[in-house]
Amino acid sequence: MKSIIQTEKQCYVTGRADHLQEHHIFFGNPGRKLSEKYGLKVWLTMEYHTEGNSAVHNNRDFDLALKMVGQKAFEKVHGTREDFMRIFGRNYL
Repeated sequence: MKSIIQTEKQCYVTGRADHLQEHHIFFGNPGRKLSEKYGLKVWLTMEYHTEGNSAVHNNRDFDLALKMVGQKAFEKVHGTREDFMRIFGRNYL
């Protein structure tokens, strides 16, 4: 499924359109599959995805901020907070 958070293929943080990587907001297992199923993903440059202190995979605050964005998008498009918590096992808001 396409992202329900972004319509353009550009970095969610910077707006750049080069050197992009797709980030599944809920990663790991089964998070990645659920992110794919519900469109909970964003485009990030390597700097904000995997490289450096600002990268979502290295920065817990950024990771939690994106999870909040993901939960809000899910609730707007797919269902209630209870639905989100039943599927993802936690409330990030």
